Amino acid sequence: MKRMLTSCFGLGFLPIAPGTWGSMPSAAIFALICFLCPGEYALTANSVAMILLIVIGSFVCVRYAPSVIAATGKKDPGEVVADELAGQAVTFLGATATGSKEILIIAAAGFLLFRFFDIVKPSPARNLEKLPAGWGILADDLMAGIYAAIVLQIFIHVILR
Repeated sequence: MKRMLTSCFGLGFLPIAPGTWGSMPSAAIFALICFLCPGEYALTANSVAMILLIVIGSFVCVRYAPSVIAATGKKDPGEVVADELAGQAVTFLGATATGSKEILIIAAAGFLLFRFFDIVKPSPARNLEKLPAGWGILADDLMAGIYAAIVLQIFIHVILR
């Protein structure tokens, strides 16, 4: 059960780039909320949903990743993608969009920005990987999410609007 939770119900076991698969639920939930909620409620609904994903992903990663580390013998097992779920949610915290085209553009931009910062790991994200067990797996993704959120907000307010 621990491996199923840390892999976001199997997304981490999918072939090629499991972190990319683990990032998708947060981006999809962001887009779905923007499509379904009226404009004035979208920001609130999205913020609540992203906070829940951050808390759940973070808890799962810190609590259960050490068991997966022990089972696999890897310091940062690729199958653990709860950290990507949480980090990608940080990217969309405080973001909203209206209209189909804008929703898809912002969802795609946020997704790509998070993946970029998660892969490149600019300082101090790379240093955060040195934290023990689940904390090290999680912290760099939360930092990547912060970087991506800043750039996404600039993109939304300077380029799109």
